[in-house]
Amino acid sequence: MNQALVTKYPITDRVKMGLATTLRGCEELIPENDWIQKLAKSEATGVPLRIKLGLDPTAPDIHVGHTVVLNKMRQLQDLGHTVIFLIGDFTSLIGDPSGRNSTRPPLTPEQIKANAETYYRQASLVLDPAKTEIRYNSEWSEPLGATGMIQLASRYTVARMMERNDFHDRFKAGTPISVHEFLYPLMQGYDSVALKSDLELGGTDQKFNLLMGRHLQQEYGQEPQCILTMPLLEGLDGIEKMSKSKNNYIGISEDANTMFAKVLSISDVLMWKWYTLLSFKSEADIAALKAEVDGGRNPKDAKVALAKEITARFHSAAAADAAEQDFINRSKGGVPDEIPEVSLTGAPMGIGALLKAAGLAPSGSEATRLIDGGGVRVDSSVVSDKALKLAAGTYVLQVGKRKFARVTLG
Repeated sequence: MNQALVTKYPITDRVKMGLATTLRGCEELIPENDWIQKLAKSEATGVPLRIKLGLDPTAPDIHVGHTVVLNKMRQLQDLGHTVIFLIGDFTSLIGDPSGRNSTRPPLTPEQIKANAETYYRQASLVLDPAKTEIRYNSEWSEPLGATGMIQLASRYTVARMMERNDFHDRFKAGTPISVHEFLYPLMQGYDSVALKSDLELGGTDQKFNLLMGRHLQQEYGQEPQCILTMPLLEGLDGIEKMSKSKNNYIGISEDANTMFAKVLSISDVLMWKWYTLLSFKSEADIAALKAEVDGGRNPKDAKVALAKEITARFHSAAAADAAEQDFINRSKGGVPDEIPEVSLTGAPMGIGALLKAAGLAPSGSEATRLIDGGGVRVDSSVVSDKALKLAAGTYVLQVGKRKFARVTLG
């Protein structure tokens, strides 16, 4: 903390704790001294701060990477501050140009409504719904009308807008920029004016838009918000940011067993960043756990604890325990309690055709490859004979560690 900071309100231990909670895992807090002042004022007056997160419902589902900022919101919510989950139903009609090298196609109102409902339902698995203010920016954006939009646009210059990297790069490359794209950061900034926010959260790619909120609040005579950017979470591969298109993600609506197993698949190094950004354990507890691992404790123990915490958050503690047991069973070659039941006719049937018919192999040639690799079991016994034929009966087929089916062949 800046020792030279002068504030009319005392910097109590609770204020220091609030600052530490804010800074945990963050990329930037701008400006830090202003945030300390806000925390101190809130503590002295008993008035909670207003903390805003805006999300455009551009897709129906969110993954664990999206919850990094939601986790931060929950941490600040638990300190007694007001969190505002803002659904950008109006700004989605424009399309956010952040990080884009082309114009983003706008969504239809029907798509926005459907996605927004799913977004909030999933976000409620992290935030405390009873203490969350839900807002839609169409509330104040639509009443602006043409006159209000012109007046808003007069409060920012084209030169400043072109300082934004994606606009600058597209202009330099001769890539078209539609005039309506300039409206997006203006409207996002105006959200902060309408909500009188004290802090706005976002990813590192949102910094320009977040700073716009500070500028417009000053233009409208308000105390400017602080901004907090959070890093983008690396996905399961530990290299690229978590993304469905990269297939390195954990969807928060995935089943508990899959979620648990995916967390266990991350590297030991990446695990500690995930702890910082995704866990609700204290930094002291995480540091103690890391010290134990550095001292010789199996890092898998720490990873199992993280997997259970994340799985329990989106399912339940009982589901997390069951997922752990399921993983142990699979690792030991055991059979999970619940596996697909398949009924087939045509006995006797070759093992390759059986694997394909049961949905455990996409083709006969792939089934052969799996058998050659020792990855196929029938009733826990490894299959080595590609010409094996199974008579009528019920069998448990296993491919690899995770794919099972109980097949009744008639």
